[in-house]
Amino acid sequence: MSKVSDFRKEKDELFGTTQDSPLTNEQKHAFKGLKYFPEDPEYHVLAKLEKEDGGLIDIKTSAGDTEAYKRYGKIKFELDGKEQSLHVYKSTDSDHLFLAFRDKTNQSETYHDGRYVEAEEEDGKIDLDLNYAYNPYCAYNDNFRCPITPEENTLDIEIKVGEKRFN
Repeated sequence: MSKVSDFRKEKDELFGTTQDSPLTNEQKHAFKGLKYFPEDPEYHVLAKLEKEDGGLIDIKTSAGDTEAYKRYGKIKFELDGKEQSLHVYKSTDSDHLFLAFRDKTNQSETYHDGRYVEAEEEDGKIDLDLNYAYNPYCAYNDNFRCPITPEENTLDIEIKVGEKRFN
């Protein structure tokens, strides 16, 4: 098994059996696992990070309000033979980086408000593995408040890896 397969198996177990799951008890009872695109190594890239000025951006949330984030930087990478770019944000109350994106699969195959992927900076680069792209908790349960992907982080291609739409 690959690391991605192991991760998916652990996530399914977390969602189906633990108190930390975003699923309701009713959803857990019927849960048979999340849906994923097949893993594809072409979507694991090393992205160059260009740091930005740190200005604030108000990001809409699923609760209808906004949350302030700092602009941390812009990453550039190549997919489908074209250069792509996404903004990376930082929470105003922690050092956690926030990377959310939309793509051409959002209306048909993936969560309509975009997906997230973990980002950690190392030596001016981000090891970006879109095979780990996941839905925010509000995709499973309306009781969660999640940042919605800013329009500026919309890619003009399909990202057919990572987690698919729930239900």
